[in-house]
Amino acid sequence: MTPDRQPPATPYGTPQAPRIAVRGEARVEADPEIARIGITLSARGTDRGDALAHLTRRNSTTLDLVKSYGDAVEKTETGAFSITPELTRHGRTERVRAYHGRVHITVELSDFTALGELTTRLADQELTRVDGPWWSLRPDSPVHRTARTQAVHEAVQRAREYAEALGTHLAALVELADTGAEDPDRYGPPPGAPQMRVAAYTGAPDDTPAPLDLEPERQTVHAHVNARFTMHPPEL
Repeated sequence: MTPDRQPPATPYGTPQAPRIAVRGEARVEADPEIARIGITLSARGTDRGDALAHLTRRNSTTLDLVKSYGDAVEKTETGAFSITPELTRHGRTERVRAYHGRVHITVELSDFTALGELTTRLADQELTRVDGPWWSLRPDSPVHRTARTQAVHEAVQRAREYAEALGTHLAALVELADTGAEDPDRYGPPPGAPQMRVAAYTGAPDDTPAPLDLEPERQTVHAHVNARFTMHPPEL
């Protein structure tokens, strides 16, 4: 072995410095901080320009409604947009019967009182579909730090209990590996999660419906760490 090469470290330690490998886990529940809804606007016209004009008007009306809620809305993004021809089903030649337009908007809110009212008003619009809400924590939420800290404390406590069971105590920390802090789905619903879906296909009714009462869904954050410690040799 060359002088500049060090021997590989054994994961099991030595009789003079036995190692303990443990896993620390934490599970923290918290109220959501943001909610996201998806809005799909549709339009139909006998020609492309007609469909596009209807969709443009409906899109402007919707964006104005969303912006009217001010600081309650944290983010508004326009996603997919399409104008699709509908062909006749009969005849030897392909003829366009109508054009269908669609645009998708995503809105993120932090005021859940405004969320219920906005969702109701959106669903009351003509040819408008609303999906959601999807609840989540912000990426920099202190809840994630709390979960990670608790996972580390749990790993230290577990290792200490193993050492005490052998009549000794911990000597040093050798390794701490973060195996990931998990959020159910920060930007969308988890698979199979229930969600609200409302669609309006008629003109505005005479009376505006009462705002939906939406109860925020509690969020669960998991954190896991792997830790290795050395301990003083026990008397066996």
